[in-house]
Amino acid sequence: MTEPSLTFEDFDLDPALQDAIKKMNYHKPTPVQAEAIPALLERQDVLAGAATGTGKTAAFVLPMLQYLLDEPRHPDLPRVLLLAPTRELAFQIHKVVKQLGTFCNFKTAIITGGFDKANQFKTLRQPFDILVGTPGRLTYLMAEDALNLSDIEMVVIDEADRMLDMGQGKDVLALLDAIPEDFQAALFSATLSGAGVRKFAEEILDDPVTVQIEAPNQQSEQIQQIVYLANDKAHKQALLENILNDATCQSAIVFCNKKERALEVTEWLQSRNISAQVLHGDFIQAVRMDKMHKFKSGKIKVLVATDVAARGLDMLHITHVINYDLPFRGDIYIHRIGRTGRAQQVGIAVNLVERHDLENLERIEYHLQQQLPVGKIAGLEANFKMKDVAKKPAKKKVKKKDATKKSAAKTAKKKK
Repeated sequence: MTEPSLTFEDFDLDPALQDAIKKMNYHKPTPVQAEAIPALLERQDVLAGAATGTGKTAAFVLPMLQYLLDEPRHPDLPRVLLLAPTRELAFQIHKVVKQLGTFCNFKTAIITGGFDKANQFKTLRQPFDILVGTPGRLTYLMAEDALNLSDIEMVVIDEADRMLDMGQGKDVLALLDAIPEDFQAALFSATLSGAGVRKFAEEILDDPVTVQIEAPNQQSEQIQQIVYLANDKAHKQALLENILNDATCQSAIVFCNKKERALEVTEWLQSRNISAQVLHGDFIQAVRMDKMHKFKSGKIKVLVATDVAARGLDMLHITHVINYDLPFRGDIYIHRIGRTGRAQQVGIAVNLVERHDLENLERIEYHLQQQLPVGKIAGLEANFKMKDVAKKPAKKKVKKKDATKKSAAKTAKKKK
């Protein structure tokens, strides 16, 4: 654990970085920053597990900028490679690099899918220090001989768990294989549980310092979580409308598991005169960025999103996260609700649960190692209770077995 009195001055960072830290109103290091920054400054590899909203990006951007300041060069090729699983997260990292590098003179390029390849070819022909990108587009450009990574000295892989989920592991390894010299590496992940991330880290990191700020099943204590039971689709819609129209709901992300559901929910909300827009992975980057800008600026109250689209959203004003569809896994649930309750603010995570969602709820609660409280909204109570539904599967199984036995007995009689 870190000392409460630790400050950014204790890291002995360059005055240019200290000035940027003050400009961004960073007061004291977060736990992941307090542990990861010193290790990275000492040129050690780092394997870090920390939930979203804990300051992970600054934890690797500050040491990266300090290294470039300590070892000044005028490169033709990039010296630092920062990898992210999605375009949105890549742009968020790029934004933090620009903010913390305000008083530095480093050139940064961002290369992701969704943009014109010809322009990216031109970008890569220019000299720059820092390359932020997504693995798929970078491997494509490398295959076209447009990307040269031979001068890379530091690599950071952010949200490695998500990269593996999206099948990007091979692309990442292909990029790293193209770096001929030794390099410092850091791998950040929301969770270090399971063999996947650990095995991935073993292929990339050399004797890393492990930083585990929170257990993978923990979520922010600033997030109030609640379950509302829903009889059917109409009841679920009524609950959603009630929550969004409540005075405490200033801005909300409504999560759906599929694009089609997100479109359906958005159209329904708009028909109820609720300011809502949909965000899914099929939109071109310019449209996605426009929608997120409108949401950030308050022009849109509700963003209805799929998991892929919402990855990398870093906003401080989101009061509610509503799971219209429960996710299938506990770690995805934590990622979702982590969009609220950020920067010392209290957030609310609402789960709308029909009978068929109970299996997913049980899976999430097992991951959290806690039961989520079930609430009621006056006039919108469900016609069933958790304990009632819990009994039904066992009864059905018995009946099914009995029916199978009877069917087998009839078949045997016919054969005789």
